[in-house]
Amino acid sequence: MSAGIAAADYFEGHPLDLMEQVATLQEWGFERSHEDEMNLCVSGTWHDYQISLNWRPDLAGLHVACTLDVKVPETRRTEIRHLIAIINEHLWAGHFDLWSDDGMLLYRNSLLLCGGASATPEQCEILLRLGIEACERYFPAIQFVIWAGKTAEEAFQAALFETQGNA
Repeated sequence: MSAGIAAADYFEGHPLDLMEQVATLQEWGFERSHEDEMNLCVSGTWHDYQISLNWRPDLAGLHVACTLDVKVPETRRTEIRHLIAIINEHLWAGHFDLWSDDGMLLYRNSLLLCGGASATPEQCEILLRLGIEACERYFPAIQFVIWAGKTAEEAFQAALFETQGNA
């Protein structure tokens, strides 16, 4: 993912204005529902990811939440919690959450710009890329637990398996 915004184009305005530029260059559908809220739709290998971006001026923080369009049944929530604990141990930035009230799974991360810092195109791109890559990598493991009845360990090991070469 490379938005093509020059590194010298550091953005002094609202961080979501910069995210709009990134989304436009990537040809991602987006909607700005409020000055401090933006929603993106990004097509992935497994499905389309809904990404919510929220700016908190009081924290000078940009929050990213990428929902995985699955609702975890009550009967699989303990195993999914175990799986996301294993996954989160291996993530360098961001984390997965399971919302207790409705069983929704999501990836979350934040960019803090305290002290008057401005967002850069590279920061915005990596914030989005980290979320998309984590969702793409671990979505099959989540499906293995929910629909195939696999244990967290089995599903995680399957997610780590990468094929090389062509058949």
